[in-house]
Amino acid sequence: MKNRTYSIKDLEVLTGIKAHTFRIWEKRYNLLIPQRTDTNIRYYTDEELRKALNISFLVKHGYKISKVSKWDEEKINTIVLELSMRRTSGYGYLNRLILSMVNFDNQSFHKYTEEIISEMGFEEAFTQVFFELFVRLGTYWQIGSVFPAQEHYVTNIIRQKLIAEIDKLKVSEKKRKNFLFFLPENELHEMSLLFYSYLAGKMGYNVIYLGQFVPWDDLVKMKEQVRVDLLFTAFVNSMTREALEQYVVALKELFHTSKIYITGMQLQRHDPKLPRSVKVVKDYQEFQSLLG
Repeated sequence: MKNRTYSIKDLEVLTGIKAHTFRIWEKRYNLLIPQRTDTNIRYYTDEELRKALNISFLVKHGYKISKVSKWDEEKINTIVLELSMRRTSGYGYLNRLILSMVNFDNQSFHKYTEEIISEMGFEEAFTQVFFELFVRLGTYWQIGSVFPAQEHYVTNIIRQKLIAEIDKLKVSEKKRKNFLFFLPENELHEMSLLFYSYLAGKMGYNVIYLGQFVPWDDLVKMKEQVRVDLLFTAFVNSMTREALEQYVVALKELFHTSKIYITGMQLQRHDPKLPRSVKVVKDYQEFQSLLG
């Protein structure tokens, strides 16, 4: 596989270290050795990125750059490994996961996800680390610092972990309230939807999960066949305020007897006018309190 190259801006975004700081480190400590294009523009290899991530990890754990700069790669890797084997912060976990993602390192990525879940518990791991990882990936993708295969790689592994937890939940034989989870057409980012459905299932609701990109006609048909007591959906992809308001109003008219919960960045962006009975969910803790 052909190695990728990275700009100094990519290094800034992926490591959290400012570009001008890297330039100072290069000049003062000869820490990274960028290649140059024919037009004299800096670029960095996968090896340089890995080194930058490791150095960032050490600096943010209190190590002085003047000291780290004197270490060879073997010692840097050894210290990073020792630190990563201890109980570490959410930030440290994020750096480890990002480094594993860059290398498509299955063994390390699975190891760290299992370690995070074991130490923090499943819900805290998801809300404090994995969701933050997805936020970062979204930013990286927008500026071109990661390519789709890397994002899909991470998403599918975390998704498998989440589905495995959902599968552990017992379906109650008692008649429970039906809770419908779906994403509208053109919505594909279902990780938060899966997580909220997990929370609802854990609280004893009968979860009906339709997933992403659900056509409106399917909702109409479902309404005719199944009683829907509660409903949850999300709006992530770009849309106008008018389109958002119209969709939510139509949804409430269709499921007029159901409690409707919605979330997503488009709600923050537009602050739309919504029917009184439609509840905007800010985070998972609020969602749990509303259902509890």
